[in-house]
Amino acid sequence: QVQLVESGGGLVQAGGSLRLSCAASGRTFSSYTMGWFRQAPGKEREFVASISWSGGNTYYANSVKGRFTISRDYAKNTVLLQMNSLKAEDTAVYYCAAALTATMILANYDINYWGKGTLVTVSS
Repeated sequence: QVQLVESGGGLVQAGGSLRLSCAASGRTFSSYTMGWFRQAPGKEREFVASISWSGGNTYYANSVKGRFTISRDYAKNTVLLQMNSLKAEDTAVYYCAAALTATMILANYDINYWGKGTLVTVSS
């Protein structure tokens, strides 16, 4: 069992930065591919970024590539999402996710555990 709790969301102006954090509980944290998804109002939940169980591989959606960076801290059981050069279209609820899979291109059906989400609002 893995529980995920996100934090770090808020209101930021376009061009600004935010860092999201996902605290994971459970002894098997290091076994999971971890990811971030987001859901904008009126839209479906979409994949944002993922990081492998080893931390050696990362993958990003084209819409955030070069602006967002995902990382994980095994000592703190934490996954981070550094978001730079934010745009109005990045406004969404951001969800942390854990998946027992080797694939990096995560789909909703790959996810074993979800966090409850944290809201990011980017004003233009």
